[in-house]
Amino acid sequence: MSEVEIRFLESADEAVWRRLWTGYLEFYETTVPEEVYRTTFARILGGNAGDPHEFKGLLALRDGVAVGLVHYVFHRHCWRVENICYLQDLFVDPSCRGGGVGRALIEAVYAKSDEAGVPAVYWMTQDFNETARLLYDRIGVKTPFIKYARP
Repeated sequence: MSEVEIRFLESADEAVWRRLWTGYLEFYETTVPEEVYRTTFARILGGNAGDPHEFKGLLALRDGVAVGLVHYVFHRHCWRVENICYLQDLFVDPSCRGGGVGRALIEAVYAKSDEAGVPAVYWMTQDFNETARLLYDRIGVKTPFIKYARP
């Protein structure tokens, strides 16, 4: 199996980003309006260009083909002086799962966090996402927190 290349999303990647992010949204049985696609992609490009308050996005390529993506953001935390990193979206094309792409994307976020002096990275998943949780149990630590949301 060929190596996975990880790089920042670029403006020319919009079509492949849309394909992958749509796959992510479909997995979670949701959709977003076109305005959210446009705004999110613009925010990611701004974050990749250095805006510290915007999301950043990485693309995983295998043999030059986009096969995965990750979105993350650095943010303040009341219990630390340093920022922390929230890994919001992680998606690997179903045909490439189990081949190290998800791990490579998470490790790339870890590396970007280290470069930025951000010591903590966290993410959430739904309890039924058993396949991804097999990876997460190897590369992260499950916390006892339960998420609540405004009704």
